[in-house]
Amino acid sequence: MSLDIFKLNGKVAWITGATKGLGLAMANALAGAGADIVINSRNRAEAEAAAKKIAETHRCRALGFEADVTNAPQIGELVERVVKEFGSIDILINNAGINVRQPTVELPLEDWQKVLDINLTGPFICTKAVAPHMIKKGWGRIIHLSSILGQVGLAGRPAYTATKGAIVLLTKTQALEFAAKGITVNAICPGPFETPMNLPLLQNPEAYKAFIAKIPMGRWGSIHELDGAVIFLASNASSYMTGTTLTVDGGWTAQ
Repeated sequence: MSLDIFKLNGKVAWITGATKGLGLAMANALAGAGADIVINSRNRAEAEAAAKKIAETHRCRALGFEADVTNAPQIGELVERVVKEFGSIDILINNAGINVRQPTVELPLEDWQKVLDINLTGPFICTKAVAPHMIKKGWGRIIHLSSILGQVGLAGRPAYTATKGAIVLLTKTQALEFAAKGITVNAICPGPFETPMNLPLLQNPEAYKAFIAKIPMGRWGSIHELDGAVIFLASNASSYMTGTTLTVDGGWTAQ
């Protein structure tokens, strides 16, 4: 088998919410595999700075845009600009997400709605905007970021677990819709990773110890340990995979 099936030369990858954490790591991984990169954030300066650094590091084309994944007109405009500039969008990684850590009886309805809007409606809006271009080309990779908390519950995370569980079923449904059109749709379910989103847990010795106790490998994941999974799902190496999930969690859900 030639390792060329993992190469992404000539492909354009759009990663949402990719100015930090896993999103930025995945953008760098795809750029390292040969792809040109598009990232978006609600902060224009951060998006442009991240794209500039990616371009300099990997000698690829990279653009950063200010666009909110919950704003369909903004996302539609972004897609049209990218297609005009790059010619296509071949890979979409729906990474943008938030977490509100409060139990059901204490969680304000507006926070519940905000998590749903970003974590679930956002991927729907972005996929809806980019899919017609992939269909026209007859090739595409859509990768949703779910979580191990889309597979198992955790007290105090009702909004987050609800959205990540829904993402798993959205992945299966869209896989069926696009399977005959040359587009695969899969999900990655990360476990605990050392990211800015998880900083409150990393800085809380008691919470950190409780999480470590659930991880058979005895440690949190490093952000670059997702690189292999995302390159695999974005490339021709996964050409016969669709509607499934890859769990990268140090063994948490094996118990």
